[in-house]
Amino acid sequence: MTEQHDAYLGPAEIRALAARLGIRPTKSLGQNFVVDAGTARRIVRIAAVASGQRVVEVGPGLGSLTLGLLHAGAEVVAVEIDPVLAAQLPLTVADLAPHRSGQLTVMAADALDVTVLPGAAPDALVANLPYNVAVPVLLTMLERFPSLRRVLVMVQAEVADRLAALPGSRTYGVPSAKAAWYADARRAGSIGRSVFWPVPNVDSALVALDRREPPSTSATREQVFAVVDAAFGQRRKMLRGALAALAGSPAEAQRAIEAAGLQPTARGETLGIVEFARLAEELSDARPGR
Repeated sequence: MTEQHDAYLGPAEIRALAARLGIRPTKSLGQNFVVDAGTARRIVRIAAVASGQRVVEVGPGLGSLTLGLLHAGAEVVAVEIDPVLAAQLPLTVADLAPHRSGQLTVMAADALDVTVLPGAAPDALVANLPYNVAVPVLLTMLERFPSLRRVLVMVQAEVADRLAALPGSRTYGVPSAKAAWYADARRAGSIGRSVFWPVPNVDSALVALDRREPPSTSATREQVFAVVDAAFGQRRKMLRGALAALAGSPAEAQRAIEAAGLQPTARGETLGIVEFARLAEELSDARPGR
């Protein structure tokens, strides 16, 4: 079946389906449904989804992007927290793309609680992430499913900027550093507000992440992330002050910073994930029992 014959959900179908299900998009679940088929096709194209590829989608909603992924030939595991939407999704696919029904598996679950996915391990995450939990969901999926080699997610534009930010930039912070533990991130396009229902009051963007090996370090990911959190917890503080509580004292913080080859007067926003890992090593080596 060629692309022009593939069925998609448009604005009228989305609203009618939501009305029939009694669904009113809620801010608490971060629900903004994509009502533009061209946007769904664009996301699938940018994600370079291949036929037979195993893809996980978080927050499929009414199924606009799901249909695009299925039409590209992907095997989709859709994780949906709303039980009504989770139950409806296979019915929508059976109605609009019956020949694709066998490619879809739906999990009615909170993505933050999912530790195992059914079937073969997915190698891609493609999703319109709920804005209120986008960063936790993204980091959790990268942590729990190392088979995910490529990610393309739609998030609030400001969040996309943070995820893709480099050390020293104004938007660099905790999401930037933690995402960099897992992958190289970049902005992959902007999304207009009019493609959503309801229309959000913020701009959206795509961010692409390509998995790579984390920094070579004897520190654990948890130890490195604790240093990241401490360094940005009091953003205006120099490292010496920001890490004092974690290190046990300002003097120990200064020792660890200097041992890591850094300046105690530096600030967290100037450090890359490799430097954070070096700091975590020095701090963990100095703790009791080490």
